[in-house]
Amino acid sequence: MFRRIGNTVVRHPVWTIVAWLIAAVAIVATAPSLPSNSDESSFLPKSYESIKAAVLQEKAFPSAFTPSAIALYQRTDGGKLTAADQQDVARITSELGRKRIDQVQKVVPGQPSKDGRYALTLVQMDSKNAGQPKQADAAKVLREDVEQLAKGTDLDVKLGGSAAQALDQQDSSKRGQALIGIGTFVIILVTLLIIFRAPILAFLPLILIGLVSAIANGLIAYATKLFDLQANSSVSSILIVVLFGVGTDYFLFLMFRYRERLRAGDESKQAMVNAVGRVGEAIASAAGAVIIAFLALALSTLGFLKQMGPALAIAVTVTLIAGLTLIPAVVSLIGPKVFWPSKSWQREPDNARFAALGRGVQRRPALTAALSGLVLIALSLGTLGYKATFDLASGSMPKTKESMVVQDEMQKAYSAGAAAPTDVYLSSTAGRPLDKSAFAAYAKKLGAVDGVASARLTQVNKGGTTADFTVTLKYEASTDRAIDTVGRVREAAHSGASEGSTALVGGMSSIYKDIDAAVNHDYRTVFPVAALLIMVILGLLLRSVVAPWYLIASVGLGFGATLGATVWIFQEGQGHSGLMFMLPVIMYLFVVAIGTDYNILMIARLREEAREGREPREAAGMALRHAGPTVAAAGFILAATFATMMLAGNVLLTEMGFAVSFGIAVAAFVMAMFFTPSLTALIGHAAWWPGHADRAEQPTVAGTASIGSGGQGSDTVTHDPAGRRN
Repeated sequence: MFRRIGNTVVRHPVWTIVAWLIAAVAIVATAPSLPSNSDESSFLPKSYESIKAAVLQEKAFPSAFTPSAIALYQRTDGGKLTAADQQDVARITSELGRKRIDQVQKVVPGQPSKDGRYALTLVQMDSKNAGQPKQADAAKVLREDVEQLAKGTDLDVKLGGSAAQALDQQDSSKRGQALIGIGTFVIILVTLLIIFRAPILAFLPLILIGLVSAIANGLIAYATKLFDLQANSSVSSILIVVLFGVGTDYFLFLMFRYRERLRAGDESKQAMVNAVGRVGEAIASAAGAVIIAFLALALSTLGFLKQMGPALAIAVTVTLIAGLTLIPAVVSLIGPKVFWPSKSWQREPDNARFAALGRGVQRRPALTAALSGLVLIALSLGTLGYKATFDLASGSMPKTKESMVVQDEMQKAYSAGAAAPTDVYLSSTAGRPLDKSAFAAYAKKLGAVDGVASARLTQVNKGGTTADFTVTLKYEASTDRAIDTVGRVREAAHSGASEGSTALVGGMSSIYKDIDAAVNHDYRTVFPVAALLIMVILGLLLRSVVAPWYLIASVGLGFGATLGATVWIFQEGQGHSGLMFMLPVIMYLFVVAIGTDYNILMIARLREEAREGREPREAAGMALRHAGPTVAAAGFILAATFATMMLAGNVLLTEMGFAVSFGIAVAAFVMAMFFTPSLTALIGHAAWWPGHADRAEQPTVAGTASIGSGGQGSDTVTHDPAGRRN
């Protein structure tokens, strides 16, 4: 099949390129804009208690005041607010309310801090649009207006709250995307120049993948709108790296094999057909593993991951199609001139380092497997110290952003949980009014929970059927202590509800509690499903039941080593309270799926060498010699491109960039180079049971077919006594 694809594309390269250009113009011109949502509660399904509480609040207290933005005032000299300062705060609050800014429903003064140094203005926005870009736009107007109104006073004013955090996150994301894009471009360009010493070959994948990126983003926008998926600004940054990183991988897989066929004496166009025929199956299998792993995210309960999965799967699918059609078409038009001015494509280098590594694996496979396995196990021990953190806002932007400064100062000036209190809604199940005489005892019970600073009855709806109790925690909403406390609040609220009533606990800490439960669900569901589906892909590729088991086990070890190293670097080394809560899920899918690419490429080459009559150990050594340079180059570029995410300047992308780049480096330079080939050499022919995928093929006569023959010819390669390909 892949030979036929290569034959068709090489025979009609111009039409192939024109088809891609037409598709790009049509999709980009008609694609809808990609929405974005930064509201953490939108990530959860309606079955969770925090979401049920939010729905109840809207129904029972439609006019309830929940601030979306908070203006924090303090004197420029840091002293206590004077009477004149307080008058200025009141004036600014009043004038902000009269401006009737879009999305702003109400502007009211907040409570001053106990030490008299801080004052607040609370701004309520339309709850139906929480987390949407229009509220970030409103926060931008508010920030400009409040700064203008404070001019000429002794007040320093900053805007925080969820809407301001969305604005700062948006700005940080744009900066991060620009840095990631530039870093990715430079790394790919410089690395390809070093590898091939050919400027055309260095720029070509960037141009072609840029075209692929435009099409993929358009299709993702269509899918997001069609299936009503949630979007998040972090997805765009990840997409840049996936498209260029994975696209360059597939480009390298093809170009290394194309160069090898030219060195073997194939005519230029036939060399490309043979390259697609030989490496196409490995590329398609590798991409299939990645696509299936990403689609497994559709089983996630988190909206963020539900959207990310299909988006990344679409990106990789388009990249795969380009790797089998667009890239061969363009390169076949250019021919060997693509390697200009270098002439290294005309002769095979000794590959002394990889040949030496191959001989080492061939002679001592048990020692190689043991040493590489011990390295992975040792790094995996770090997973025992893993902790999760749920503060997505501060994790997705630097601490120096204005909304983050407000959050930190409010924690110092007020109770740590005052910025995001927990609400307990007590409702009658029979529709009859609640017993008001029991409210005081209920509030006292809530206030007595360990970790609660205060609890009080805030309001009762008109029918008297629902009461709102505001519970202020001692800890900031996203901390482990707050999440543990809200669990105890739920227990007290549920057990303390009188007969005929029920309680729901809402607020940010409650949302984080449910996100924690959702992530744990995803660990139990997404992980095994993705692993099982990848094993099916490996089984179909290798026609084996045995090999997929130890291949997926090795990738699992790579995941453990990656998570362990990340814990040691960020939790132990940098003192982070925990890693971002979705990091293990994302890491698992990237490391397992993309890391499997290198295992697939190496094992496919090992099978190819075995089919040429080599014994298992010799086949492993030769596979490392010939596929090693490809895996090393592709692994370095992909790891380096993911590492550019660390330039974004926020915790989430820094942790993600390190973890995924480290995991890919482990997959390429430990698993694919040493662990997988040495294990396969040790297991021998049994690795391919029940099939005989490693058995020698009957020799055929090279060059008996041409491109015009429909691609049924052979690209048989001969070897000299030293094992070098001719």
